[in-house]
Amino acid sequence: MFEVLESMYGPFASSMGVDLPLAIGIVAAVSLWDVVWKFLGMWRAAKNNSVPWFICLGIFNTVGILPILYLYVFSKNKSKRKK
Repeated sequence: MFEVLESMYGPFASSMGVDLPLAIGIVAAVSLWDVVWKFLGMWRAAKNNSVPWFICLGIFNTVGILPILYLYVFSKNKSKRKK
């Protein structure tokens, strides 16, 4: 399997100045970062019954930027407001 990836993406990764295992690690780390923030943002949007934000967070992949903005700038936690 790695030989196939090396033959397909090895020259591209080499032209960027990184080897293929490092490139795969970077992509995996960024993907994990995005999934965690997307989950947190979508969870808060669902909890706040914010359908437009839930849909936007589910559709757009922004490497965690949009969910972080939603969590810290645009959303207000309803459980904190009720107290």
